[in-house]
Amino acid sequence: MLIQILKHTPLWVFAMFFVLLIYGYAQHKTRLISSLRLFTLPAIMLLLSLVGVYSAFGLHPSGIAAWVIGIGVALWMGLSFGSRRGVSYSSELDAYHVPGSWLPLGLMMMIFFIKYAVGFSLARHFTFVNTNWFDATVSFVYGFLSGLFVSRALLVWRCAK
Repeated sequence: MLIQILKHTPLWVFAMFFVLLIYGYAQHKTRLISSLRLFTLPAIMLLLSLVGVYSAFGLHPSGIAAWVIGIGVALWMGLSFGSRRGVSYSSELDAYHVPGSWLPLGLMMMIFFIKYAVGFSLARHFTFVNTNWFDATVSFVYGFLSGLFVSRALLVWRCAK
């Protein structure tokens, strides 16, 4: 059955998987990033998660509310318990020295596989995909995972203050 699922997966999905894998892998290295680039990935992840909610469920208030709540929970958790260990800011370069982390790769892979599973479930017309709890749960998870990217960027940004 897994082979059949993979055979019916569009090629662009595999390309997206490898792009995320490569980009996520690059995040494990210590690097210098500009202020603009600091918020580029979080903005992209927020946009993609909102598009994921919209494409799967439309603009239903329960889904959008769950997505916003997920972002809020991630921001609260990330800013309350996150670490800025090893982060420094250079005002001359207007750039941040950020230690490498495997967390972005893990988050990207989680988002990818959840989106893949949701797409598969919707394509197979499973009965549970038409329930409010499915819509709300998936929307919350999309918001939460993309919100973690935002909270990490805000933690780094605080180093400039």
